[in-house]
Amino acid sequence: MSLFNQGRFSGFLRPISYLIDLSIINVLGTYYLLQDKDPLIFTLFISIGWVLLSIYSKFYEVYRYTRPVNIFALILRQSILFLLFVFAFSGLYHEFKIYPRPIVYYTLLCFLLITIAKFTIYYLLQRYRVSFGGNYRKTVILGFNKKTLSLESFFNKKPEYGYSHQKTFDIKKDNISLKECFKFILDEGIDEIYCSISELSNGQIADIVDFADNNLKILKFIPDSKEIYSKRLKYEYYDYIPILTLRTIPLEDHFNMIIKRGFDIVFSSIVIVFVLSWLTPILAILIKLESKGPVFFKQSRNGFNYKEFDCYKFRSMTPNKVANLHQATRGDQRVTKVGKFIRKTSIDELPQFFNVLFGDMSVVGPRPHMVSHTNMYAKKIDKFMVRHFVKPGITGLAQTSGFRGEVETDKDIIGRVRYDIFYIENWSLLLDLKIVFQTFINAVKGEEKAY
Repeated sequence: MSLFNQGRFSGFLRPISYLIDLSIINVLGTYYLLQDKDPLIFTLFISIGWVLLSIYSKFYEVYRYTRPVNIFALILRQSILFLLFVFAFSGLYHEFKIYPRPIVYYTLLCFLLITIAKFTIYYLLQRYRVSFGGNYRKTVILGFNKKTLSLESFFNKKPEYGYSHQKTFDIKKDNISLKECFKFILDEGIDEIYCSISELSNGQIADIVDFADNNLKILKFIPDSKEIYSKRLKYEYYDYIPILTLRTIPLEDHFNMIIKRGFDIVFSSIVIVFVLSWLTPILAILIKLESKGPVFFKQSRNGFNYKEFDCYKFRSMTPNKVANLHQATRGDQRVTKVGKFIRKTSIDELPQFFNVLFGDMSVVGPRPHMVSHTNMYAKKIDKFMVRHFVKPGITGLAQTSGFRGEVETDKDIIGRVRYDIFYIENWSLLLDLKIVFQTFINAVKGEEKAY
C-alpha cells in the first residue's frame, strides 16, 4: 500500500514521529543515565518497549481532527507507562546502577522534548494545509439540518484540519436524487462522503453504502437516535461533532502498514534468494524446450486504489492472443505439460514475489483480476471494488477457503468478495501467517481448481 496518497494520509508523519521520539529517549538515556556504560542493551530494551507501549496506548493515533487536549492526554499516558518501564529496566539490570531520581528527571526531560516535537509537527502540518493547500480531503455532505450545518462550518472555518468542502446536498427540500449526488461526487473527485442519518431513508443509506464501496469512497455518518446497523461502528469527533465510520480497515493504520510491508519485504526476499535464484533457470530451460515464447508471462491487473500494474508469472500456456481475456478452464488446450505441473503446484505464481518486493502486491491479500474481468465484475458484483482498498496478494483468505482458480458462476466471485472483505476488515499478522501456511499445505496436497 502506498504511504503517500494525496489527502488520505501523509505517509511520512508517523515514521518520522517514531524516529524523532526514539532518538530523544535513546540519546538522552545514553548521556543522562548510562554515562560511560555500553548502551546496546539499554537501546534495544527501551526502543522495543517504547514501540510496544505506544501501540498499547495508541500514542501515535493522532489524526487531522484530533484536538490538542487529546494529544496532551496521550502524551501524559505514554509518559506514565514509559516511567514504569524504565523503572522495570533498572530493576532487571542492576549492573547499570540507574537510580530512581535520575529516572524521573530523565522521563520528564524526554517528554518535555517529545511534547515540543509532537505539537510542532501538529501545528506545522496545519499551517502547511492553510498556506499551501496540501494534505487535504474533498468532502460532501448529504442532508441539511443543524448537525450538517455545524459540520459544514467546521470544514469551512478550520482549513488547518485539511478538509476542502465542496457541497452540501439538501436532499429533501431540493428534491435532489442520489444519482445526481453520485455524479457530482465522481465528477469532482470527492474523497469523503458525510451523511445525516435522519435525512435519509434506510433504502437511501443502503444505496449510498453500495456506491461508496463500489467507488472506493470513504463514507461516514452523522449519528442520531435512529438505528443504523448492528455491526460495530467507530466514533470520531471533529471538534465536538460526533462522526461514525462505517468500515474500519486495520491496514490504514501506519504501524500496521509498516508491519505488513516489513513482512512482505522479508518473506519475498527469502523466496527470491533461496528459491527463485535456482528454480528460475531450471524452469526457463523446461519451458523453452516444450514451446517457443518467453519464460515469463506479463499481464495487466488492477491493484491498490484500482491502479493498474504488470503482474508476472512463469509462462504456463502456449502464446495466444486471448490470454489477457480468458482464464484457464478445465482441460484448456493452451496449457502446456510443464504449465500443467507448475499451475497445479502454484509454482507459476512465484515471480509475483518480485511484484511484492517492488511494492505492487503483498504476500497476502485479495487476488488481483485481469483488467477486463475487473471492469466486468465491478459492474455486476456488489462491493467488488472494496477489494481495492488494500494491495492485492499472491494468496488470500478467499483462495484458502475454496475460492481460487476459474470463476465458473457468480457464486464463485460473490464468495471470493465476501472472504476478501472479511480479510480487509479483520487483518492481522497472525491471519497472514495462517493464510501463508494454509496455502503451502494446499499446494502440497494439490487443489481441484488448480488447472
